[in-house]
Order: sequence, then C-alpha cells, then structure tokens
Amino acid sequence: MSDNLLTESQSTGRPGGIPEKFWDSNANQLRSDALIKSYLELEKKLGKMIDPEDRARLNQMLGVPAAPSDYCINCDHGMFTPDDEINQRMHQAGFAPRQAQLVYDLAAERMVPMILEVANEYQSEREQERLIAEFGGRERWQELARQIQAWAGANLPPDAVRGLSTTYDGVMALYRMMQDSGEQMPVGNAGKNIEGSDDLAAMMRDPRYWQKKDPNYVAKVTAAFERKYAE
Repeated sequence: MSDNLLTESQSTGRPGGIPEKFWDSNANQLRSDALIKSYLELEKKLGKMIDPEDRARLNQMLGVPAAPSDYCINCDHGMFTPDDEINQRMHQAGFAPRQAQLVYDLAAERMVPMILEVANEYQSEREQERLIAEFGGRERWQELARQIQAWAGANLPPDAVRGLSTTYDGVMALYRMMQDSGEQMPVGNAGKNIEGSDDLAAMMRDPRYWQKKDPNYVAKVTAAFERKYAE
C-alpha cells in the first residue's frame, strides 16, 4: 500500500552531496560541530600556506614598503612627528603608505583636538585658582568677576572681552582698567593702579584693535598696556 499522501514523507537517508562525517543518522540532521571544526582547521591550514617569501612578494604588490623607515609620513601640521614604533607595527600589519598616512591624519583630526581641549581646561582651572588666591577667596572673586564682566561688557568690544577673559593676565588687565575708569574696588592684593597718559580702554574700543587688528595699532595698544601696568 502506498504512503498516505496527506502526510509528509519522513526521509531517513543522508542527502546527496553531504559527507558522512557531517551527517548525524540518529538525529537525521547535519552535525554542526563537525562542520565548524573542519572549517577552523581549513582556515588555519590556508593561513600557513603563505610562507614569508610569498607574503613579502604579496606586500610588495600591495605597495607595502620594504622597511618601516621607508614610510614617508607627512606631518606638516607640526602637532607631532612620525613615531618609529607605530611605523613598525603598521609595517608588520602590512599597511601601504596611503593607509599609514591615514592613521596619522586621523590622529591629527580626532585625537589632538581632544588632547588640546583637555589641556586648555586644565590651564583654565589653574588660571582661575590664581585669581581666587589673588582676590582673597572664592566668594570675593565671584562677586568681583561679576563686576568686571558687567563693566567690560559696557565699555569694551565683545571680541576684546572674550580674548582678555581667558587668561589670568587678561582678567587682571580688565580689573585695572575698571579701576582706572573710576570704579575703584581694591580686593586682596590685586589692582596696582599705576598712572599713565594713555586711555587704554578707549584705545581697545577702537575698531583698528579688535575688529581690523591693524598690526601697527595693536603694537601701540600693547606698548601702552606695558607702560601703564608694568610691574
């Protein structure tokens, strides 16, 4: 009697094309563990088929230089110079010159700005600590900082205020100019008020200084600042 056509035929035979070692006849399915093991063994064997001489010829075809010292890395940005150890590791990995240059370019593009940002933040913290000490404590400095910012915002160009407010010396210059304007607020040990003939605040408001950045006029302002606030 023929099989029931309404039920699926249950085949127990090994499909054609599948080696016996990959077939589990009891479970009637592929032996995945045997397949994986054979694949890994084949991959390992293929990796050993390329001897050092063949690998050297392959690297030469791909453009890999004969020695790490043959990489011509361009570091015209001046932020760092080529590193012998890094070049050695790239050479061992089979990097072509274009790939090696890309590593350095990515470092300059991504890593260096991050490092500079961290360094700037550290420097800013040190500068602020100097100001806190100069003016006798954090609370007194915070109050004076608000006064300096308000005075500078009303009397100096925004670009000049931004530039001077980033360093200890710049903030001290703003403080002394505020004192000279008539808003005398001696705090702590700061604010030596030295007389001078130049109206430094007016000079810094001049567009030639903060907008056009005229070299001759900038030099004149710098000289006036040095005469007025020289220690």
